[in-house]
Amino acid sequence: MKFLLVFDFDHTIIDENSDTWIVKCAPERKLPNGLRNSYQPGHWTEYMGRVFVYLGDNGVKEDEMKRTMTTIPFTAGMIDLLGFIGENKEFFDCIIVSDSNTVFIDWILKAADFHKVFDEVFTNPAAFSSTGYLTVQPFHAHHCAKCPKNLCKRKVLKEFLDKQLERGVSYTQIVYIGDGGNDLCPVMFLKKNDIAMPRQGYTLEKKISQLAQSLSPVQCSVLVWSSAMDIMSYLKLLIKE
Repeated sequence: MKFLLVFDFDHTIIDENSDTWIVKCAPERKLPNGLRNSYQPGHWTEYMGRVFVYLGDNGVKEDEMKRTMTTIPFTAGMIDLLGFIGENKEFFDCIIVSDSNTVFIDWILKAADFHKVFDEVFTNPAAFSSTGYLTVQPFHAHHCAKCPKNLCKRKVLKEFLDKQLERGVSYTQIVYIGDGGNDLCPVMFLKKNDIAMPRQGYTLEKKISQLAQSLSPVQCSVLVWSSAMDIMSYLKLLIKE
C-alpha cells in the first residue's frame, strides 16, 4: 500500500511565485518595462533567462539571490504537512513537478530541511555559469498543445509512473496537489481512484469546475484545500484505512 503525492511548487508548497520573487534582487526591486513586456505566452523559461541576464548585468550575485529566495514563506500549514509526510515515508512516495527551476527549489527545500521528503524533483535545470550568471534550460520537449512549450506535467507524471512500474512499484492512489493552469493536464490523466487537490481560489480549481459545468468532468475525485492542514487531514485518513 503506497501512495504517490505529486506537488506543484509555486503557490502550492511556497505561498509565492519563486520566479517573480527573485525580482526583489533587481535594482529598485523592479524590472525595466521593456524586459517585463518581453514575455510571450508559453515561453516563460526564455523570459526568465532574460531576467537572469539582467540581474547578472546588474551585479546580483549567487549569495544575494540565495538569501532572497530562502525568505519566501511556505503556504499555511505546509511546514506541518511536509513534516508529517517525512515521518510517514513508508506510505508515501513524494515528487515535485514544477515550472520553477532546480536552483530555486533546491535552495528553498534545503534551507528548511525538507529535501529528504521528496524522492524526485522534476523542474527546469538551472546552474550558475563561470561568469556567475544564473542560466535556465527548458525541462524537455513535448507535443502537448495545452502546455507551455518547456513542460508538460502529464508527460512527466506518465514517464515517472512507467519507470516505477518497471521497478515493480505501483501506487494504490495518486494525490495531485497544485494550483495553476498547467496542473490541469496531469489532473486529466488521473484515474477514478486518484484524487486532485486544487488550491482554493486559484486557476486549477476554476478550470476543474468549468469542466464539470461543461459536463466533461475529470475522472478523479476532487478535494479543494485552502491550508495544507486540509491535505494532512486527508492523508491521515488514507493511512488509517
